[in-house]
Amino acid sequence: MTYDEALKYIHGTHKFGVKLGLDNVAKLLELLDNPHQKLKYVHVAGTNGKGSTVAFISSILIEAGYKVGIYTSPYIEHFTERISINHKEISEGDLARITEYIKGKVQEMVSMGYNHPTEFEIVTAIAFQYYYENKCDIVVLEVGLGGRYDSTNIIGTPLVSVITSISYDHMSILGNTLSKIAFEKAGIIKKDGDVVLYPQSQEVEEVIAKTCEEMHSTLRKADFSKIISLEYGADGQYFNCGLYEGLKTKLLGEHQLKNAAVAITACEVIMDKECKITENTGCKITVDAIRNGIKKATWPGRMEIVSKQPLFLIDGAHNEDGARVMVDTLLKYFPGKRKVFIMGVLKDKEYEKIVEIVAPIANQFITVTPLSDRALPSDDLAETIKRYCKNVIICDKIEKGIETSLRISDSNAIICAFGSLYYIGEVRRYFELIKLTI
Repeated sequence: MTYDEALKYIHGTHKFGVKLGLDNVAKLLELLDNPHQKLKYVHVAGTNGKGSTVAFISSILIEAGYKVGIYTSPYIEHFTERISINHKEISEGDLARITEYIKGKVQEMVSMGYNHPTEFEIVTAIAFQYYYENKCDIVVLEVGLGGRYDSTNIIGTPLVSVITSISYDHMSILGNTLSKIAFEKAGIIKKDGDVVLYPQSQEVEEVIAKTCEEMHSTLRKADFSKIISLEYGADGQYFNCGLYEGLKTKLLGEHQLKNAAVAITACEVIMDKECKITENTGCKITVDAIRNGIKKATWPGRMEIVSKQPLFLIDGAHNEDGARVMVDTLLKYFPGKRKVFIMGVLKDKEYEKIVEIVAPIANQFITVTPLSDRALPSDDLAETIKRYCKNVIICDKIEKGIETSLRISDSNAIICAFGSLYYIGEVRRYFELIKLTI
């Protein structure tokens, strides 16, 4: 099997849809001799901030000397981004080899009368097998959807479960209230485990606290009162976080300081366990590891500047909370700038609410259609936007949208492409090709 054949096989299983539950993935992994049971994990769930928190945690652990598997979704440009070790993506050859091996197990499984695994179940199995083969010390595992019935939740009790900011998203699957969504996210909390929580609404916190009590797990909330912002700009921001002073991150936005605090708290939990095991003689997670990890952490596609002349950002904001954070960050970092937005969304998102949040600061909207069978056509999106902002240009094609934004923008403008990660990667590639990236 070649790499292209592997991708064709993986994406071809998309037709089996999304089936939440663990029975199918459990059987597939059993046929693989349960590689997931031979690894240690940091398990990360939430609505917003999952990826950034994974980036901070994995970067700190790598700086501490661990061999770290990193599992994320979706990808921005290349499928192999989803499965990496110490930030090095799985090779095309390894992906093809493991996919062929797993395809044989899938066929065996189906012949036994089991349902065909979904695309996400197969990719998750590939990741577990790869991390096991490479003897990773710790795997930082991002939940795909929800938590309780997500394929990643097949693992046992992790070193620490992390729950980031929870808001409205995937409501047709997870529920239409914050408490219902929080209940699904809280499904990653295991018996006698440790849980780190991003402080948020009382409604959410009560659900998490109740689940921790039922599972006899220890709950620790990150302390945002210890965060002191020192300096910020387009190149990053400096801040203190409790005992850790003069920290620097490349990631933009006040929310990233909070995500960093959550990551630090999670690493402190691991540090406590490590020190107990080594009796304080060999703790690998040091202040320097935390400092360097925060400094080196990157997370593409989230308030990322891809060009300085003109000033062009991309952001994966695709729900209400993501849109609010994006708006707050743009107002804080780029006051007085004329704001041009390129927007493309999937039709199953609450896109009108997103438009309502962004429109008050928008001087111009340009609509595009993401490359997805779930995409909302750009002209339909434009009709919605016109109820809130009259300055709308319909471009449909992503490249045309970019070129239009560049043509109508001057030195006092900032362009921000947002709405769906399904097209953010295309925007990123455009700037890489014309060598305008910084």
